[in-house]
Amino acid sequence: MKLSTKSRYGVRAMFDMAFHAGTLPAQIKDISRRQNISPRYLEQIFQDLKKAGLLKSRRGPQGGYSLTRPAEEITVKEIVLAAEGELLLVNCIKGRRKEGEAPPTCEFDNQCLTQHIWIEGSRILGDYFDSITLKDLCEQGQEMGLEKELDHRFMYFI
Repeated sequence: MKLSTKSRYGVRAMFDMAFHAGTLPAQIKDISRRQNISPRYLEQIFQDLKKAGLLKSRRGPQGGYSLTRPAEEITVKEIVLAAEGELLLVNCIKGRRKEGEAPPTCEFDNQCLTQHIWIEGSRILGDYFDSITLKDLCEQGQEMGLEKELDHRFMYFI
């Protein structure tokens, strides 16, 4: 299984916001520069994250994107699900069905021993991603010695 760049960049961008801006709005151009992600692609990713209720936006010079909840309440799993739509190791378990439901996406549906492995693996990965919050990532960033960038929009000089 490979996570798409959408989910990987989504996690990086959300971490960046939590780490550098906290509860303040962050601008796409700054996140893009720090994370080396195209601003256009970041806008697309942020639309999915907004739809999922993880981000909100505000227009204007003091505007930008901000987290809808504190960093300790947003998990990596939520970000990946917002970007990917699902968290499955293989596609053949996508159509796993019960009696009377739509046709399976796999010809061996409910008759394949390995489906149980992929289902359990997907569950374990989901549980792991659900155990990591943006706050955890911020703490790891501090332990690694990453420096916080101060936002010049909120700096006042006398």
